[in-house]
Amino acid sequence: AEWDEEHSRYVLGPPVAPAQEIYDHAVTFNPSFELSYWAFGLSVANMWRERLGLPRDENWDHILQHLSRLPVVDGVYTAAETAPDTFRDKTGVVDHPTMLAPLGMLPGLMVDHETMRLTLHEVWKNWNWDHTWGWDYPMTAMTAARLGEGRLAVEALLMERGKNSYLPNGHNYQRPDLSVYLPGNGGLLTAVAMMASGWEDG
Repeated sequence: AEWDEEHSRYVLGPPVAPAQEIYDHAVTFNPSFELSYWAFGLSVANMWRERLGLPRDENWDHILQHLSRLPVVDGVYTAAETAPDTFRDKTGVVDHPTMLAPLGMLPGLMVDHETMRLTLHEVWKNWNWDHTWGWDYPMTAMTAARLGEGRLAVEALLMERGKNSYLPNGHNYQRPDLSVYLPGNGGLLTAVAMMASGWEDG
């Protein structure tokens, strides 16, 4: 996280290699998933310090309080601040829909729930699901579940796409040279556990 004097905030990158790998790490900054992960990580780290009887790290708190907000364009979260056309020009609707992850895989420290609900429905309608990976379906299901969208959560897990298929031995199949894809398996188990038993703040 680097201090941006002009806007009195911390920014991530460039360079940063976002989880949505279609973006050039040399010019990308403030990807949504990574911003949210920084906030979550620093928050948990200071919580651990308190549990150990140590004072909070003031620098970590300063970063948390001044970290860039998640980028929003046309009322929905985008992949990154440098990707304002994520949905407009359709070039950003491939690979992982990581703008869903801040409230799904993560507990949503920086998230406005109604903005995320609109984002979920935008992803659902306009994402190129034929160009995704196995963990994208459970990630979408986790976001839907946290938003109370149970029907979409189940439909995401059952979406009929090649990379959302499982072999008889349980492996998440992606393609002939990648028949074992553990992020898909782990995502499925996590999503089902959340949907069956709920979750606490973390």
